[in-house]
Amino acid sequence: MAHSLSKILIHLVFSTKMREDSIPRELLAALHSYIVGIGERQQSLVYRVGGTTNHVHVACTLPRTQSMSNLAKEIKARSSSWLKSRDERCLEFKWQEGYAAFSLGQSQLQALIQYVENQAIHHGFKEELIDLLNLYEVEYDETLLWD
Repeated sequence: MAHSLSKILIHLVFSTKMREDSIPRELLAALHSYIVGIGERQQSLVYRVGGTTNHVHVACTLPRTQSMSNLAKEIKARSSSWLKSRDERCLEFKWQEGYAAFSLGQSQLQALIQYVENQAIHHGFKEELIDLLNLYEVEYDETLLWD
């Protein structure tokens, strides 16, 4: 094959530092749109971004030329800078140190998009993340999840 091809679907999740409600509600839609642009500049196809005032979900592809950690780092760093430049309430804004990323198949994509779109009806972030880790059968130490 003359070219390298791939399509790796990812569900990326990360929260604000200490899960504080530090994203102004009126900036959520603009932040989510901005994250779409960051992903696309990183050569990721972003299907949907959603979340609440304390966390974000991204349904996207992992570019064949990037690691998951680099994609997450770029999205978090650039969106944090954007928030700080948009609102004085966000001058001290920080994302949590880590992230969670889950792979999925093409047949699961529509369900993930609906899940991301309906973030407002889900329970608190801690419970939601534990549910996702269990659903995807990720081993974890709960003492290391929260910063």
